[in-house]
Amino acid sequence: MRILMIAPEPFFEPRGTPFSEYHRIRALLDLGHTVDLVTYPFGKDVVMPGLRIFRAARPPFITHVKIGPSPAKVFLDMTLTLAALNRARKGQYDVVHSHEEAAAIGVLISAIRGIPHLYDMHSSLPQQLENFAFSKSSVLRWMFEVLERTAIKRSRVTIVICPHLQETANRVVPGAHTVLIENAPGSGDTPVEGSGLAIRASLGLDATTPMVLYTGTFEAYQGLDLLFEAATIVNRDRPDVRFVLAGGKPDQVVKAKAQATAIGADRIIFTGEQPSESIPGYLDAADVLVSPRSSGTNTPLKIYQYLRSGRVIVATRLLTHTQVLSDEVAILTAANADEFARGILRAITDPDAARRIGHAARHLADTRYTYEAYLQRTREACAALVA
Repeated sequence: MRILMIAPEPFFEPRGTPFSEYHRIRALLDLGHTVDLVTYPFGKDVVMPGLRIFRAARPPFITHVKIGPSPAKVFLDMTLTLAALNRARKGQYDVVHSHEEAAAIGVLISAIRGIPHLYDMHSSLPQQLENFAFSKSSVLRWMFEVLERTAIKRSRVTIVICPHLQETANRVVPGAHTVLIENAPGSGDTPVEGSGLAIRASLGLDATTPMVLYTGTFEAYQGLDLLFEAATIVNRDRPDVRFVLAGGKPDQVVKAKAQATAIGADRIIFTGEQPSESIPGYLDAADVLVSPRSSGTNTPLKIYQYLRSGRVIVATRLLTHTQVLSDEVAILTAANADEFARGILRAITDPDAARRIGHAARHLADTRYTYEAYLQRTREACAALVA
């Protein structure tokens, strides 16, 4: 198939949805299709045989776009619409494939050109307003609900990235054709044993220092405030433990450092954002991996890479994690600082149990969350699209 794909994100940047889009494209190309991607004017160009990237015009005074809803995205989506319509007019396509709010553009092109539409549902659009505390406007929420319902209803296939989203899509439009494709390959490479030694050296940590690692963005829903509080509790019992946070924009890191210092969490190392190819080394260097999310329902992308690392995971016992994690493959705790700290201390003080849990996590990744399984689900979505 010749696919026109529309992505309302900076492509490529090392963050959740662009990672997912990258591996969606990779799978489509591996299945023999070609992709013309229309995307924002920001991001690093990616070279893959069968992929062409067309960038929308940059609106005046907009130099970047943050994660989640923002006023900048309103103007960016306007130029994205023009670029997508222009590409649809010039090219001959069999399918239009849109991500997130670009479904509004994709449904329009689908109707104009008379070709099937595939909606890639990375999140519930109304829920984004809550997750990012963007707006409490009932009118705006109603508009997002209408857009989401229309996108699912007017799509021949809707791809969802976690079981909860599949339930949401089928509740919004009963009978919708949904295909669950979890983002396991999009989370990054498997750590190479021994690669963490150089990371520890760069951080000033010796081989015996217990290292607790967080990777990812510094958005509010990630629960870093909970992690900072837990860190102070852990260090009362184990002052030798060091917490390493790999992620965060420069301004976010400054704010997080101040927040941690204010509550006495003084054994935290902030590395800032790291290239995606460096993250496996950080995972190999760690003794414990943490995901302290305090809200949301989508599975964090990093969880799949955490599983492949074979390290013990400590995570909050919330739907965002329990769709993938269980007590057999992780240490799950209540979403409060005391319980989370207790989970970290358990992982550090009982290395044999931590090792068993880590091995079980790796086994789950190797048997369920493989690229072959991802490719097969993508094949099923394509087959349903043209059936």
